[in-house]
Amino acid sequence: MRRTPEQWLEEAAPQKKEGVFKLFLGYAPGVGKTYNMLSEAIRRHSRGEDVAIGVIETHGRKPITELASRLNTIPRRRIEYKGTIFEEMDVDAILARKPAVVLIDELAHTNIEGSKHPKRYQDVMEIMDANIDVLSTLNVQHIESLTPMVERITGVHVRETVPDWVVQRAAEIVMADLTPEALQTRMRRGDIYPVERSERALGNFFRRGNLIALRELALRQVAQVVDKTLEAHRAREHSEPDVAVSERIAVCISSNPAAQYLIARGGRMAHALDAEFFVVYVDVASDESSENRQTLAENIRFAENLGATVVRLPRGRVAERVAQFACERHITQIIFGRSAAEGWRKYLYLTVIQRFLRDAPAVDVHIVTQEAK
Repeated sequence: MRRTPEQWLEEAAPQKKEGVFKLFLGYAPGVGKTYNMLSEAIRRHSRGEDVAIGVIETHGRKPITELASRLNTIPRRRIEYKGTIFEEMDVDAILARKPAVVLIDELAHTNIEGSKHPKRYQDVMEIMDANIDVLSTLNVQHIESLTPMVERITGVHVRETVPDWVVQRAAEIVMADLTPEALQTRMRRGDIYPVERSERALGNFFRRGNLIALRELALRQVAQVVDKTLEAHRAREHSEPDVAVSERIAVCISSNPAAQYLIARGGRMAHALDAEFFVVYVDVASDESSENRQTLAENIRFAENLGATVVRLPRGRVAERVAQFACERHITQIIFGRSAAEGWRKYLYLTVIQRFLRDAPAVDVHIVTQEAK
């Protein structure tokens, strides 16, 4: 039998081993995650892709209901729990139907007892293992590592979370963005919640300050994904950037309590430059004493409270370890502390700095004087 050109191309194309995961990220309910996801699904369906809805939560919103009606929906599974019937996404029905793409709303959802998996993101992992592409939605406050910060910002404890590794599995993250002012306007019109609930929401979670902070968290999350994608591309191409895409500031600390001054200095610089902020220390023998362990832990807590990413490097030559870190993370500026040391201590300090400059890539070095304690 003679093969068509299309059949030759199909056979030559690399075969996927698992489904592609695309995530629509928002910073609050109502920014348009589900609407954007449905819009993309309809475009893909119009191009001939086999698209189906696994689960969509309309929350009574007419635009969502109208878009969802244009796609095939796989019926949900009915589960009885404590005398009440609940409807959950039917994972087995999706696997049996095996569409090319399935829509799964609200990734952080906890399934009712008796479901195949406790969490919806676990359903997604099984579906992708069956080589089905998944489009899903998530608000930034449900990312596990960010929930403590969200609670400090909003005062709301987030119970349903998604582990960071799940978000990192996404091949693409699209941010559904809307200004806080526009979101509040939608809230007042009753587009998100019924009007009788709107004023209460605007005075709590949907306060303008909360929305600004949550939006920044979501933007940073997307920026990190873009940055990792760029690094992966460079690794594949074996290329190094001629210039850094964004500023990355690192502060090198020890167990010295004076290091908190350096951390605060670095934090102010990072905030002013809108830079990624790292605090790095090398594991050394002197930190094994109980006193030094305690002060080091205090320095780390202080750094984390300022939003720094704390990196612990394995034991070795300090200059070489920090230089390698600066190269791998594309650090653009680094801060070292200079204590009021004299004699052989001053000589050792200067030797470390010289070795770092010898081994490190092009990076701006700041030497900050600090009082020895």
